[in-house]
Amino acid sequence: MSTSLLYHGFGVRGYQYVSTDYVGGEIWFGIEQPREGLRCPLCDSAEVSRRGEVWRTFRTLPLGSKRVTLTLPVARVECAVCDVVRQVAIPFADSRRTYTKSFARYALELSRHMTIQDVAEHLGVGWDLIKDIQKTDLQRRFKKIPLKKLRQLAIDEISIGKQSRYLTVVLDLKSGAVVFVGEGKGSQALEPFWKRLRCARAKIQAVAMDMSPAYIKAVSEHLPKAQIVFDHFHIIKLFNEKLSDLRRELFREAQDQHLKDVLKGTRWLLLMNPEHLDPDRDEQQRLDKALKLNAPLATAYYLKEDLRQLWQQPNWRTARKFLTSWCKRAMASGIGILQQFARTLQKHAQGILNYFKFPISTGPLEGTNNKIRTMQRQAYGFRDHEFFKLKIYALHETRYALVG
Repeated sequence: MSTSLLYHGFGVRGYQYVSTDYVGGEIWFGIEQPREGLRCPLCDSAEVSRRGEVWRTFRTLPLGSKRVTLTLPVARVECAVCDVVRQVAIPFADSRRTYTKSFARYALELSRHMTIQDVAEHLGVGWDLIKDIQKTDLQRRFKKIPLKKLRQLAIDEISIGKQSRYLTVVLDLKSGAVVFVGEGKGSQALEPFWKRLRCARAKIQAVAMDMSPAYIKAVSEHLPKAQIVFDHFHIIKLFNEKLSDLRRELFREAQDQHLKDVLKGTRWLLLMNPEHLDPDRDEQQRLDKALKLNAPLATAYYLKEDLRQLWQQPNWRTARKFLTSWCKRAMASGIGILQQFARTLQKHAQGILNYFKFPISTGPLEGTNNKIRTMQRQAYGFRDHEFFKLKIYALHETRYALVG
């Protein structure tokens, strides 16, 4: 084997080929570093004296289906300049690693198309080694995420286990990249992010989130110049919960068995958008029958449909009039649940109407949360929590292809 093949084939430069052995179906190449190539690992001085050696082996790129291992004596040298004794640096491998840099690059390329277990079986190494390669690469790329150019953010939490474990995720709405993953939920989970954001001197314009008091307080305190935009999907979801509570209450209080039979099974019909009702299953007729027999339920349902029109208004001024009118009708309905919800909307009116200044939502973050759940399910969970968080940072690089 020539020195040129060592470099072009395996990325090994500055070493000489010595021998080839075939052991158990594997290829072992012996190499060594010439005396004139020895350098002090601290000051890079060539004025060194050899003081022994340590034999090491490194997995490198396979040849076809054959596993390849490099074996070499790593010299210990005494530097005349630094007056210390150290092992010389190995340029083709990272310190404390048993594989070459070219092997790591190849494993990362395979990881784009295969699972960790598949890559490990293909290369004939342990699962933990491929995971170590991925983790090292992710730490290098996402150790310091640039925050200076951030302008619009989305904040939400995600449940990641059966033991009420949560992560707080912050998304850059412009690039779709996760810029922070915090432990737990609430304002405490965001403390490290605020410190990094202050150091980066980012000029945040708007933040999309739900109406969580903890998030409102945290954003108002740390980003006083940013506009808070309450996510309209969360608002509709909150109203749907109130509508479900009302239906449940009416069903419980109903004395007529016929009315109970009509209300039974109508929960999803009430929550669905009218355009999604299935005519083949007579869903519209069943819904109309339930609304005809119960005036409070009909009032709440039609107010829900009207509320959806808020975000279709042409501008901020028209939307403000629409919201004011909607809240007055809800208060005049005499239904306690609707009156309580109307007071909630009045309290958060500014954040709701900020949508017409910054038309953003947490929708992209909800999509990212779905990807996180899918990734966690496909991996059957992550024992290494740091590795899990690093994989979340890399989610925006994932590309999906339709097959067929």
